[in-house]
Order: sequence, then structure tokens, then C-alpha cells
Amino acid sequence: MERPLILVTNDDGITSLGLWRSVEALLPLGEILVVAPDRQWSGAGRAMPQHVTGRLTPASRDVKGQRVKAYAVDATPALAVDHGVLELASRRPSLVVSGINSGANLSYDITISGTVGAAFEAAAFGIPALAVSLEMDAAYHLAGNMQASYIASQILIHAFADQLLRCGLPEGVDLLNLNVPSDAREDVVWRWTRLARQRYFTPEAPDRTADRGRPRYRMIDNPLDTSPDSDVWAVLVDRVASATAVSLDMTARVDFSTLDRMLSGALPDRQLVRETSLFAPECAALLSAS
Repeated sequence: MERPLILVTNDDGITSLGLWRSVEALLPLGEILVVAPDRQWSGAGRAMPQHVTGRLTPASRDVKGQRVKAYAVDATPALAVDHGVLELASRRPSLVVSGINSGANLSYDITISGTVGAAFEAAAFGIPALAVSLEMDAAYHLAGNMQASYIASQILIHAFADQLLRCGLPEGVDLLNLNVPSDAREDVVWRWTRLARQRYFTPEAPDRTADRGRPRYRMIDNPLDTSPDSDVWAVLVDRVASATAVSLDMTARVDFSTLDRMLSGALPDRQLVRETSLFAPECAALLSAS
């Protein structure tokens, strides 16, 4: 019987320790194919810029006595998934695992994350996906921490991947976002969480006096301001791993009748306008006059 094919990627690049720790955890579960960016792409989200070449460089290596096929690609994390699924995989992957990322990916900021962006891309193919991130001090987010303990992340990756390969994801769930506290070990505890409705990274104006044009970012000041059922609270307050079920469908959870009542009287009652009733009133007035 053919073993399931597991595609592994990340946003920290092909040489990242977390990537290969993830491979170690997945080896007993199936055939592994690694397709990862050839350099650091943190913060890339699901980006697909035009300036990358898609150049492939073989990067296979032996992991625990097994030869693992791997490629480094001049591409973002999401595009690395495309290369893996469309041209490098011998068959359709049964699972895509992205990570282990150097640093947590929590709250609204998961849309910034290249780690989660790769999982989103896999989910768009209809492939179950797992994004995994290990909390680290901000000083290690781009370079990684060779002293970090990955054992808890590996335990959870193995357990979640095994379940996803056996059962897939329930309807309405497209990927799982897993975050592990830095101090978690073999006795790791995890819980289901929601995305915190507060930024994990807060942008600040760039320091032009230091000739730096990029905005700076600081981590959340007080995680106690978030809800106890949130991912931020789980990882930063209770020090347990968080697992958040995420959907590609980002449609707001609101009844359309609520929107109609909100806009009642503001828009002319014409079919064309009603079908575009989320336009601002001044735009709707132009439509009604057409």
C-alpha cells in the first residue's frame, strides 16, 4: 500500500532548523517531500510577487537514516507550495505541513505570516494543512535559535498530522494553526482556541533618524487584554499550546438582513443598487443614476 505523501515547507528557508525538526516528526507517517524557499521570507503572507524566478536547487539530505527529497526554490512560501504540488510531487500530497516557524503566529497577524500563508495556499488546493510555530524571543524571529527545544512541537506535529491523515478536516475548516510556548516540553498541554481580536505585533513609525524606512513592530503589551479563549491567552498567559481551526472563507459572520437594516434609507431601492449594497452611499447614488 502506498504511503501518504506529506509536503513540508516554511517561511524561514530551506536551512531552518525548525523545518527539519518538522520532517523528523513526520517521517514515521509517510513519504516526505520538502519544498521550501531558498531564503528567509517571514512576513510574506500568501504573496506571489512577480520578481521571483522559481529556480529550483536540489537540497535532499539524510534524516534519521532516511533520504528525504528536498528542493530550495526562489519563491515565497505560498509559491513553494505551488511548485511542490504542481511539478515536484509524484502524486497529490495528502497533507501539507508548514513550519516549525521561529516565533509565534497569533491573532489577526496570521494573514501576515508566510508560515500560515503557505498553509492557506495548500488549503486552496483542497489539501489539509497544518501551520506550526514555536514561540521565540523577537531577536530570533529571522535567524532562529539553535538552542530552542522543539520536542513539544514535534510531539504535537506527529499527533495532529496522524489525525489529519486518518480523518482529514471537518467541513468548514481548511487548516489548523498550531502555536507552541517556548517552555513546552514532553508533557505539553494544548487546547482549541480562537484568534485573539487584538494585534500580536503592533506597528510603530519607522525610525528615520537611524535611516530606517521600514515600520518597527513591538509585541503585544498585555496579553491579559485578550479573551481567555484566544490563542494569545493560551500561549502567553496559560503557557499551553494553542490550536486554531481556520477557514479560507473570510466572509463576515453577519446576516444580510442586518446589513440591509443598517443601510435602510441610505440607498435607492433598485435591483442594481441592492446587489451592490456594500458600496458607500455616494457610489450607490452614482449607480442609481446610471
